[in-house]
Amino acid sequence: MRSGDKVCSLSELTARVTAWRRAGKRIALANGCFDLLHVGHIRYLQAARACGDALVVGVNGDAAVQALKGPGRPIMPDVERAEILAALACVDAVVIFRERTVETLLRTLRPDVHAKGTDYTPDTVPERDIVRAYGGQVAIVGDPTDHSTSALLAQLRRRPAAG
Repeated sequence: MRSGDKVCSLSELTARVTAWRRAGKRIALANGCFDLLHVGHIRYLQAARACGDALVVGVNGDAAVQALKGPGRPIMPDVERAEILAALACVDAVVIFRERTVETLLRTLRPDVHAKGTDYTPDTVPERDIVRAYGGQVAIVGDPTDHSTSALLAQLRRRPAAG
């Protein structure tokens, strides 16, 4: 499947998830802004993929990223962030969601596993009650939070301009 085939609407994704479930696949969902892809993202997504047979990635839309991260964000538009994620071998499908939280996506897709990064604990995942209510599992995956887009951007701002 080409990366362009992996980016889909919620209705297309719902059909794919239904087909995967019929085939006996376990569905994992990871989500985030993914504004400037870094090694922490890769480790998070690879670990999330290990939680299931198919990995769906929810990408925050541009307005949500700006609301969550502040002025000057996102760096790249949501369609480009989605395309980059879709090019990763560990990712089976990507959907852009416009809400500030992933709750609607969780309620619609009902993934077996909702994978969150190590900046959370099972008890601090905001959507944990939604996931548990439909019988899903919350998994904390990836490496320690030593990497962040905000930290990378701050580092770039401190560097002298090349000339």
